[in-house]
Order: sequence, then C-alpha cells, then structure tokens
Amino acid sequence: MNEWPEGWSDDDGPRYGRGSAGAQPEGAQVMRQVRRGGQVPPGQRAPGGRGRPSAPPQVPRQPSYVDGGEGQNYADGPAGYDSGYNTGQVYGSPGGGGPAGPGGTSPRGPRPAPNWRRRIKWTAITLATVVVVTSVATYFWADSKLHRDVDLSKVIDRPAGGEGTNYLIVGSDSRAGLSAEDKKKLHTGSAEGKRTDSMMILHVGDNGDTLISLPRDSDVEIPSYKGAESGKTYPATGRRTKLNAAYAEDGPTLLVRTIEYNTGLHIDHYVEIGFAGFANIVDAVGGVEMTIDKPFKDKWSGADFQAGKQTLNGQQALAFVRTRHAFAASDLQRTKNQQKFLSALAHEVATPSTVLNPFKFYPTMGSGLDSLIVDKDMGLWDLASMFWAMKGVSGGDGTSMNMPISGSRGGNLVWDKAKVKTLVDELKNDEKVTVTGN
Repeated sequence: MNEWPEGWSDDDGPRYGRGSAGAQPEGAQVMRQVRRGGQVPPGQRAPGGRGRPSAPPQVPRQPSYVDGGEGQNYADGPAGYDSGYNTGQVYGSPGGGGPAGPGGTSPRGPRPAPNWRRRIKWTAITLATVVVVTSVATYFWADSKLHRDVDLSKVIDRPAGGEGTNYLIVGSDSRAGLSAEDKKKLHTGSAEGKRTDSMMILHVGDNGDTLISLPRDSDVEIPSYKGAESGKTYPATGRRTKLNAAYAEDGPTLLVRTIEYNTGLHIDHYVEIGFAGFANIVDAVGGVEMTIDKPFKDKWSGADFQAGKQTLNGQQALAFVRTRHAFAASDLQRTKNQQKFLSALAHEVATPSTVLNPFKFYPTMGSGLDSLIVDKDMGLWDLASMFWAMKGVSGGDGTSMNMPISGSRGGNLVWDKAKVKTLVDELKNDEKVTVTGN
C-alpha cells in the first residue's frame, strides 16, 4: 500500500501532481518541508518517519530590482538598493546610531534660544487681562454697595440747571449701626431721628472747583414741598427756621428743595454719610494727619486736642468735625474745620499707599461706599468726580469758602443776598468764583 498522499509517489522520478508527465512549473524547486522536532541531516530519514529521506533545503536566489539585474542582492554594488541595515545606518547620522542608536549624535542641532519678544508679549497680555477683569469686578462690587435711597424727582419747582455739576454733601448725626458702647465712645448721644451736622455744596466745573459750606444755623424760608413719604403737597407759609430743621422735618428731598429755593442753584446729586460711616472710613485708611493751630477741648463732642501735627483716628476725627462749643465763631469755625478735615481725608485716600495696597484699598472703599446714601441717579463716575474735586480743592486747585453772611436773626445766620446772587450766577455759568465768604 502506497503511504504517500494521493498524487505523490516514492519513485525517484520527478513528478508534479497526479498524472504528471514530469512537468514542473518554471523555476519551481523542491518544497521545503517543516517538521516538528529537531533538524534531520540531509539524506537521512527522520526517526520513525516514513517516505523518502529529507533533501537538503534549496533557497532560490532572489532577483534584483535595480536596473533589471538578476541574482543581485539589495546591497550588492553601487547600483543595488541599500536599506542601511548592513551598515547600521538605519537611523541617525552617517556615523551610525542616532537618537535611539548607540553612540549616535542628535540630528536636531543646538536648542534654539528663547523667544523673549513672544514671552514679553504674552506676559503683557496676561497682565492686561488680569487688570481688566479685576477692574470690572471691582466696579460691580463697589456699585452694589451704594445705597441709592434719595429720589430727587420728588423735589418740585426746581430751578434750571447750569454749567458744571453741583453736589450737596451732607454729614448727618444718624446713629444707625452704633451700639450703646459706640455711642458712648463717640459722644453721639442717643437722640432719635436724624439731623444734619454739616452741609456743603461742591461745584465741579472747567474753571476750578468750589466747595461752599452752609452753616446748619443758616436762616432760611421753608417753601412749598411734596412729602417724601406721604406724597402730599404742603403749601408755603413764609415760615423761617434753621437750615438743618428742613432735613429733620422731611429728610433729604425737603433739604434740597429748601436750598434750591433760597439760593436759586440747581442741585444735581446728593451724598450723605452718618457718624459710624465717617469714623470707619478714617480708621480704614489708617488715620488722617492734621495740623491743629490751637488746642481746644469740648465735652459735648469729646474733643481734647493739643496744638501741632498729629494723626487722628476715627473717634478723634468725628470729635474734631463736630466741635462748635469750643469756638467763639461757633458754627462758622466748625464748617471751616469740616472742610479742612474732608480735604485731608480725600488726600489720604488718594495716596499710592492706599490705592495700590489691596489690603488697605478695599476696606477703605467698603467702609466708605457701604455707609453712603446717594440719589438714584448717582453713579460711581459721579462719585469719583466728586472725590477728585475735593482732593483738588485741598491741593489749592479750587476755592473753599463759607456761604457769605451779612448778620443774624433770632440767633440764626442771615446770608448776604447780594453776594449769594453773584456767587450763584458765577456757579451757574461755570465762571471763576470772585465772591468770598466768612
């Protein structure tokens, strides 16, 4: 029985397939057979194997693909294809190796120098972005702290507006937010309601800024007005009283109405600060340096000052601006001290040590803005304009004065009508002020 697969024979004659006449495909060789186990020497039969002895393997020579040459290896001669494996130059430089090869050198060359222009550009862009984002965030934070509680649209029969901007700045004796201990320490007392301790008109214009103090004991006529809460119109009766009584009677809107009626000057914005807010601002800024010409003491305000240069804290500053009983000129001297201190405070807040120090700037801004009461149309730009104008006045770039006084009536101070008219006309036309006050 033939043990070879069908189509094969153990005869020595060459065969190719079943029924072959000995023909083989062109160039065909004996197929190399792969067997399991160790290699069998040529001419021998595998142990226990069957069939013919194994023939020595014959591997055909591969044709060359360069210039149609035949029998030529890839790296045979200059015309052959050299893959680089024979010389070790697969990667890297001709010297062999490369980044991944032994002993190779990097083909990249030296590391390029830093592009400083690009770095500076992106650093500047980053810093500018931080500044813009911080500024926008600060703006909205500050804007949210303003208490826009005064509606000037309720003021009736108002005079026409003029050139420039007129601010009415009021310091009230409001004790809101003060504990019993605070009231005792600040010598504020515990009176109910609110009154005005100071009133000033600040005119901001192109021909110099002007700060005018209105004594609280000024003799004025209460005009007709619309009640801030009731909405009822109260007719004029010719009643005369102290200026601060108008505020006590119906608040900021009646105070604005009374000032406009007695001066003919249009008030554009209203700003008010109470006792607690004033003291907190001074403490937040680290105190205000003042030069006091003469020593004075007042049990009512708690003032006890020696002459000379000194730094006032919040409690001392409040006593300084409230004192009037220690002076012969009483309220007139107090208004001068108020102007002097507010100008010094504005100068202190605007120093680089405050503006550029976030640990000082934000507490100062927070204390100031959170304690302010302003009109509904007041914006941060208006507030900044007012602040810088006050700083300018303190630096000698404007005029600081009291309302001109001609005498007194029943203990109240009477304004000089002729001077007041000239002063108001100059402010309306934004002209340089020529009138002097007391």
